[in-house]
Amino acid sequence: MYAIIESCGKQYKVTEGDVVFFEKLDVEEGKKVTFDKVILVSKEDKIQIGEPYVKGVKVEGKVVSHGKGKKIIVFKMKAKKNYRRKQGHRQPYTKVEITGIKVAASRAKADKAEAEKVEA
Repeated sequence: MYAIIESCGKQYKVTEGDVVFFEKLDVEEGKKVTFDKVILVSKEDKIQIGEPYVKGVKVEGKVVSHGKGKKIIVFKMKAKKNYRRKQGHRQPYTKVEITGIKVAASRAKADKAEAEKVEA
């Protein structure tokens, strides 16, 4: 089972047990975080696509740590104009371990009923 979630203006494909690096989230280390903007959920052979989000599905995770990424160098230069600027940047991130993908009870019942119709 996997899900595609939207967070921090980006989309991430996650499964249970994954460790994902998000842009800095305002949550303390060790706390739980819930992502409710689920775009797609795939359970076995069934795929549910949201319009724009899948209703009743949430992805839960635990914040492992906060940190900064590798330093990148931003160098600007204009030829023949004696213009040079050097600047460094380290993007802050939040390391999150995905603990589960929760499907609402009504959604789970609908999936079971749909499976029974296919078998019959």
